[in-house]
Amino acid sequence: MAKILLLEDDEVLAETLIDLLADEGFEVTHVLDGEMALDASFENDFELLLFDVNVAKLNGFELLQSLREADCKTPAVFITSLHDIASLAKGFAVGADDYIKKPFDFDELLIRLKSLLKKSYNTHANKIVAANFYFDIEKNELYKDEVFVKLSPYELCLAKIFFKNLNKTVQKEAIFEALSQGREMSEGALRVHITKLRKIGLQITTVKGIGYRLASS
Repeated sequence: MAKILLLEDDEVLAETLIDLLADEGFEVTHVLDGEMALDASFENDFELLLFDVNVAKLNGFELLQSLREADCKTPAVFITSLHDIASLAKGFAVGADDYIKKPFDFDELLIRLKSLLKKSYNTHANKIVAANFYFDIEKNELYKDEVFVKLSPYELCLAKIFFKNLNKTVQKEAIFEALSQGREMSEGALRVHITKLRKIGLQITTVKGIGYRLASS
């Protein structure tokens, strides 16, 4: 499942969104204020950020600006009752990828979220193919010869990194940053996870002194 961080202090709306998104295969983490969202974003790996603006402690604009300054590149959507052009401009200025005004149609929101997911993988397709493997973006799952491959959370995170950067060399530092989420990780531990992905058949090559690379064929 693709993971979404939802910041929404209207609990009725939040429950509705959680149910609807869960029905579409998303895993939703819900928080009520900006500080909770900030903590959650550093403790977990999310595919999408869905933020209300007028929330307690740290508003949505301040929150996203802080995340972008910390080099968070996760696609972000504001859902807000603010309809004026100045707020719209500010939302995009602090790093939003989309901005949808309340009340909104859920089908429209879903279309926008799925589109952003694909963009984060640099594709317009639902699947990214590498030899006899493919990564299903919406399901957040890896398949080999059309059969689902069960992965640990670290292995899934690694697989996503390589499919997002297919045919590109990914620096070890970038991998460490994505995997560690504030916890120390050794180079030896990274090698173990890489080895496990290679054992299932992913053709991950080592680029000496730089990092690793997954080729499409």
